[in-house]
Amino acid sequence: MRQFSHFPAFFLAILLALLMIGCAGTAQQESFGEYIDDTVITTKVKTALFNDPTLSGFEVNVETFKGRVQLSGFVSSQANIDRAVEIARGVEGVTAVKNDMRVK
Repeated sequence: MRQFSHFPAFFLAILLALLMIGCAGTAQQESFGEYIDDTVITTKVKTALFNDPTLSGFEVNVETFKGRVQLSGFVSSQANIDRAVEIARGVEGVTAVKNDMRVK
């Protein structure tokens, strides 16, 4: 009976190690923490775009992966595209901005 007294602690240590490995991000997949960070960045960028008086009426889609923001959608001028990129770059946590917006 004494042989099995350390079994729960050993099993728990192995389980935690496997969970840590399973939650790590790769180049193509985010970890859970990165996913949460990217969700926060996306929300901040969308809010900043919505609060800008020149862009609030346009539909600009925002996607974030590992801090890199992709903007897509249609706006009425190149100036609006430039402004949206400028706003996105100014958000804390954004490491790069990819512009896929088009002038309609």
